[in-house]
Amino acid sequence: MIASIFESLDLDQDGFVSRQELHRSAKAMEWGWHEAPLFALLDLFTIPGPLSRERFSVYLNEITTDSMGPYGRVLQHAPLFDPNHGMRKVCDPLTVQQAAGPVSHGQRALAPIDQCDTDVAGALGETAGSGVAAEYRQLVGSLEEIRCAADCVAVLLIDLQRSFTSGAWMQSMGAQAAEDVAPIRRAFANCAVLLEKYYHALEFMFTRCPFPPASYVWDERLVGTIDPAQLYFIKPGNSVLFPPNNGFREWVGCCLQDGKKILIMGGCTLNSCVRVSAIETQKLFLNQNLQVVVDLSLSGGRLRNYIPGPQFDGLSAIESAVRQMQSAGVQVVQRVTWC
Repeated sequence: MIASIFESLDLDQDGFVSRQELHRSAKAMEWGWHEAPLFALLDLFTIPGPLSRERFSVYLNEITTDSMGPYGRVLQHAPLFDPNHGMRKVCDPLTVQQAAGPVSHGQRALAPIDQCDTDVAGALGETAGSGVAAEYRQLVGSLEEIRCAADCVAVLLIDLQRSFTSGAWMQSMGAQAAEDVAPIRRAFANCAVLLEKYYHALEFMFTRCPFPPASYVWDERLVGTIDPAQLYFIKPGNSVLFPPNNGFREWVGCCLQDGKKILIMGGCTLNSCVRVSAIETQKLFLNQNLQVVVDLSLSGGRLRNYIPGPQFDGLSAIESAVRQMQSAGVQVVQRVTWC
């Protein structure tokens, strides 16, 4: 069985499966939801280079004997834990200097982002109507903006994938899907602006949720900005803390050792993955003085979740999520500006 899977993926029959071969063969074989966890694992494992037949067999044998399958102990072999590849994205010093500008008192001073439309409420007004947009603007207006220095923060962007804006997840919503994901598209566009400006000047990491191959890739707004060799945490559910071996805990530990006491989160969806990940991370690292900050300008949810309803005592699911995060000690802000 393992040998036949490898042969199907090894298109040039050279005894190795590259990342390009993985994507081409998985699409040709029409891998779907059932194969998505394995595809996610193999995509991560082929980032440093092609996977040999021997290593492929070792990993798949571990999967078949582990009750957690591809989310179990096999993740300990991921390139995130490889000292030759590194737990974290290494910034190019020259690029950092160009992006950051002058150095003052030991800290990098970041140039400001050019003026852009960071108003997720704008997407609401175009689709849900002025009333919903006004209520969301009122919520955002009750929150503060904060200024952060590059040396003090790390940024985690959650699931910036095609699935949520034009792929499998969006397509599962039916006829109104394009309107329903408009706030997510706006949030992803804001993430793209941030990355275009500061990708090589800040500590960025990402999560990805397992999806079929065509939906697993980065959203089109991020293509060309995120390095193809960028590592990430596999996150099959709402929490970045699962699976426990995905490397997130270790990455946060590295950031804390470097004096980065603020973890900024954004991505999708605001009322599920962002909310749960922020709350659980704040709780787990509370005794290590980590402050989790959710930037609303970088976060989006389904349109319907911005509409108030009886399920949340007259609030929208989004406003309820904001209140839950605040109650858990997460700082929710309009946006982060950089200094």
